[in-house]
Amino acid sequence: MPLPKYSTFGMSDDAITVDRFKRYYAGNPHLQPTHKHSFYHLLYFTQGGGEHTIDFVSFPVRPGMIYFMRPGQMHKWRFDGPVDGYVVNFSPTFFEKQGIDSAIADGFSFFGTEIKDHVLQLSAKTQVEPLFKDMLRETERPDALSRLRIATLLLQLFVAVQRDHFPVTLPESAGYNSTLLHNFRELVDKHFAGLRLPKEYAAMLYITPNHLNALCKDLLGVPAGQVIRDRVMLEAKRLLSNFDLPITEVARTLNFTDSSYFIKFFKKYAGTTPDIFRKRS
Repeated sequence: MPLPKYSTFGMSDDAITVDRFKRYYAGNPHLQPTHKHSFYHLLYFTQGGGEHTIDFVSFPVRPGMIYFMRPGQMHKWRFDGPVDGYVVNFSPTFFEKQGIDSAIADGFSFFGTEIKDHVLQLSAKTQVEPLFKDMLRETERPDALSRLRIATLLLQLFVAVQRDHFPVTLPESAGYNSTLLHNFRELVDKHFAGLRLPKEYAAMLYITPNHLNALCKDLLGVPAGQVIRDRVMLEAKRLLSNFDLPITEVARTLNFTDSSYFIKFFKKYAGTTPDIFRKRS
């Protein structure tokens, strides 16, 4: 089966990188086409304009805008003129390596399932640039406590953005329900092509399907079944972005019994056929 025509870039389990975006962008020209990462990706712009597309949704680029991306999301940039800001990449286990619950990031609204919450125009009261500068200084003069301090600065940034731009009803990030949700989403990412029923995931989490459904509605605002369907649809769109991959192969990769069933499923939730979606892309 042909590989999708986008690249995946990863990093080690406990890694974090902090850089000025201008320098990062100049040093990574291979990142300009559509690609995805296996780590969390955070961008804050202080200069420039253009467009940034994440999982087929486009957003403008302008000063004061911040982007939060989860592992696995596809994205690409198009910039108009010079651009600068800050970029932070951190592995899914970065916080865990500093003695902090690894599920903590997923408790914030901007790392949730609604992609519109991943991109924010920060208000004047949300002063994040000093935090980025402090993180950058820690990477330039590292010592035994640098990673821990960067972790605390990153959490300060998360709290500031959450407090200023979302209702202050953040769930207990390191609590039982947040950990369950984190584990559920990881299981869906791993098994979405083969397991489509909430009860199958509930069994792996040792909870009842009703508990899982209530958990998703409480923390995400959608039922567990929709979380699974949305993940299948997202992967379908990613695979369809590879124009050399026949629709029959896309259906087979996603474990649909035949291509006609896949086409019906895709049209029901995307509002268009896979072929039309591909042509628009």
